Amino acid sequence: MLNETAQGVFTIAVTPFLPDGALDMASIDTMVDFYSAKGASGLTILGMMGEAGKLSADESLAVVRRVTARTDLPVVVGVSSAGFAGMQALAESSIDAGAAGVMVAPPWTLKTDDQIVGYYKNVAETLGDIPFVLQDFPLATNVVIPVGVIEKIVEDCPTCVMLKHEDWPGLDKITQLRKASDAGGRRISILCGNGGLFLPEEIQRGADGAMTGFSYPEMMAQVIAAHDKEGPSRARDIFDAYLPLARYELQPGTGLAIRKYILAQRGAIAHDTIRKPGRALNKEAIEEVKVLMTRQDQRLAALGL
Repeated sequence: MLNETAQGVFTIAVTPFLPDGALDMASIDTMVDFYSAKGASGLTILGMMGEAGKLSADESLAVVRRVTARTDLPVVVGVSSAGFAGMQALAESSIDAGAAGVMVAPPWTLKTDDQIVGYYKNVAETLGDIPFVLQDFPLATNVVIPVGVIEKIVEDCPTCVMLKHEDWPGLDKITQLRKASDAGGRRISILCGNGGLFLPEEIQRGADGAMTGFSYPEMMAQVIAAHDKEGPSRARDIFDAYLPLARYELQPGTGLAIRKYILAQRGAIAHDTIRKPGRALNKEAIEEVKVLMTRQDQRLAALGL
């Protein structure tokens, strides 16, 4: 089961679809194999970039079962829901299928610190013994969770074992949380998102790794390994080679289309289909992606990668 010691790269997985919009089960297999081969320590499925909101309950569970049957890596399942009944049902079914834990983002209706703390107490009560990840992504949820609130949730909810840190800018939040745990608070895992754009700084601040879905998941694994074995300078050299494409992929509105296009070009999935509503890349964007991929290959070759 997921616990506070989790580290490395938990890749945020896309959900593959056939051209007609149906689930592409065969591509789930190749995608899982691809992520594993590229250095993933775990997988996170049915997240915001996994188009979870476009799936039926039966489809969501089918994806969970297919992924967990394909890999021995720990799998975290996004179970955020407008109501606790749906959250509980998917969470319990996911654990029964072999998932290691679940992830919960706050609903946009939370406006005060007390409401946020109360909400996650209800989450912990609903999930019982199931370990969960607190997703802190105010740019998407419009819910700002201060450090003190996270500390209170961690104190009150022993099953909260990880923070998915996606505040932006949020580097000081990592520092403050680590100072709090150094001073005697419970230390939980911190894995960071935002496409990996701040990964070198996040590691320096005390993060345990990344939980994001950049189409080159090996970037995160390479940067973390280089930081640990060769030092921050080498880690930044590697990061810099990927940065132009990571930046391009993080565009609001088209980021998922870019990610799926690249994953399809790399053979991870068979089709770059986004389930409606959603938009595909136009020819101008495709040409830009191709240029960035070529230049990235050249920079990586120069680094011996």
